[in-house]
Amino acid sequence: MKRIQLFEFEDFNWFPSTIRTGMTNLLVVLQKMMGTSEVIASLIATTKQRHNFSQIIDLGSGSGGIMLDVLKKLNTDNSESLKLRLSDLHPNPQLVKRINSSNIANVTYHETSVDATNLTDLPKGLKTMVNSFHHMPPNMAKGILKSAQDNKQPLLIYEIGENKIPTLIWWLLLPLSLAILIVMVLFMTPFVKPLSWKQILFTYLIPIIPLCYAWDGQASIMRIYTFKDVEYLIRDFKNESYTWEIAKAKKANGKTIGYYILGLPKQ
Repeated sequence: MKRIQLFEFEDFNWFPSTIRTGMTNLLVVLQKMMGTSEVIASLIATTKQRHNFSQIIDLGSGSGGIMLDVLKKLNTDNSESLKLRLSDLHPNPQLVKRINSSNIANVTYHETSVDATNLTDLPKGLKTMVNSFHHMPPNMAKGILKSAQDNKQPLLIYEIGENKIPTLIWWLLLPLSLAILIVMVLFMTPFVKPLSWKQILFTYLIPIIPLCYAWDGQASIMRIYTFKDVEYLIRDFKNESYTWEIAKAKKANGKTIGYYILGLPKQ
């Protein structure tokens, strides 16, 4: 595999939820700037035409990510309203309470931990993973893909980036890349909504969020599975009862923005 199992701060159980949420808030800002909600909404709409569903169960949701915007766009463009259930392995209780008490139309956050490698007991519907699949080491990543196939569940995985840069070049450019991301955080933070005092404190006065965000952002590039890596993961259990599609994701103007993995049970 080209993928390297580097660490990311937000993967650790001991990592403060306040900092983790602050970092995922920045990811939402980044994705809005890049227009990924339209790309993901288009992928989900196309998937629905091939395999009908009424609910989306998002795995590894973090702070809710871009999926809230995606759902809004989907339900604006379609007469049939889809439901969204957010979930995470380490859900932030305060965040879960805030989302569930906000009465956001058709959105709920699963209060307890959800293990994406076992989809057996989850509700029916499209399972999605947005910019979180690269967090999974190969055995867990393989388990997620296999669980979707074994349970005949539709699965859509989207990654905003691709692992294309040569590893040696990545290491050589790392100091510069980290500095650029830290500066980006300083400019992106005012666009976080809602912007909490904790986000401001740990960005500008005690800059833990910029430092951790910069490292995780760079480490994630090397952790993203390439097309060949994904083919390697599914080769042992791939069969004719389930179809796998791995392709570049594109905006309406044809510009490539990341890639997706789509798994569908054959009708």
